[in-house]
Amino acid sequence: MADKYTPRLRSKYEAEIAKAMTEKFGYKNVMEVPKIDKITLNMGVGEASQDKKKVQTAAAEMEAIAGQKPVITKARKSIAQFKLREGMPIGCKVTLRRERMYEFLDRLVTIAMPRIRDFRGLNPKSFDGRGNYAMGLKEQIIFPEISYDKIDKVRGMDIIVTTTAKTDDEARELLRLFGFPFPAPEAAAEEKQAA
Repeated sequence: MADKYTPRLRSKYEAEIAKAMTEKFGYKNVMEVPKIDKITLNMGVGEASQDKKKVQTAAAEMEAIAGQKPVITKARKSIAQFKLREGMPIGCKVTLRRERMYEFLDRLVTIAMPRIRDFRGLNPKSFDGRGNYAMGLKEQIIFPEISYDKIDKVRGMDIIVTTTAKTDDEARELLRLFGFPFPAPEAAAEEKQAA
């Protein structure tokens, strides 16, 4: 029987990242070391109130990006100004765990992020205070799975990385070791002074 496939970033976490985190934060127990729990992708489709097919198109694009079928999200309550009724499809989301999560993370960091226009690193302030990181993408075409010629509209999405870290500093270090391009603290301070 063939060996079970292990994603590159999972092997990297087990071999290097867990050790580096333990050295920096002095964890006593292996189970204390923070890890990435899940990654949630969410795409809101504003024009879905006029055309229901838009949600299906967005869901197909998200399935290509994530490698997993998304769940269609529906409106919780009616809002007359937006011509929205309760129960109408308004977007889609997908939650990635285990192997698929590591594979998506690898593609995001190594392929997609370098293709973002005018990219100067991720905002280090986008943590929620409990070790989770949220980022927004303006266009889905940065992913190689999406062909520019076949899309009907450039759509953005939210990516939420949920970690088991207790503090933002631990989560920031964990994601930095995974290859998230956060600017160095000195560079961020210099950029703020220049502005």
